[in-house]
Amino acid sequence: MQNKIVSLEQMDTILQQAKSAGKRIVFTNGCFDLLHVGHLRSLTEAKNIGDILIVGLNDDQSVSHLKGPGRPLFPDFERAELVAGFECVDFVVIFSGETVAELLQRFKPHVHAKGTDYTQDTVPERAVVQSYGGQIAITGDPKMHSSSDVLTEISRLKEQEPGSNH
Repeated sequence: MQNKIVSLEQMDTILQQAKSAGKRIVFTNGCFDLLHVGHLRSLTEAKNIGDILIVGLNDDQSVSHLKGPGRPLFPDFERAELVAGFECVDFVVIFSGETVAELLQRFKPHVHAKGTDYTQDTVPERAVVQSYGGQIAITGDPKMHSSSDVLTEISRLKEQEPGSNH
């Protein structure tokens, strides 16, 4: 798994070789703080539309800013290892910042895949992808899974436990 987790510089070299070989590059991103079946379905579908799937994983600081106090649950290097464990994922790069606009501009993947909580028109990096001639794909099943929802449910169940002080 560790050889799937690469630096930005390593990714530059890998992409240069892959594009020269005519490979179709798909890029997706997320926090992947608490993995669930929706993540797997979205990643699998994203892989099916290209030859190489790269996952941009938010670093700890950006997850904390996006998700709030107490997040992430797991450090970025552990989340990266879990995501790299999926057969459909070819590479994982850890990035900082709330959006992947800079990475998209740098890597210029053929396709930027986002989950079904977005539409073609609401993808935040849409203009960046269009600026270099890339495509946007919406992948995965309907948004019925959410790490935040799972955590809320766990908290609710914990409060109901006998002996809970809540």
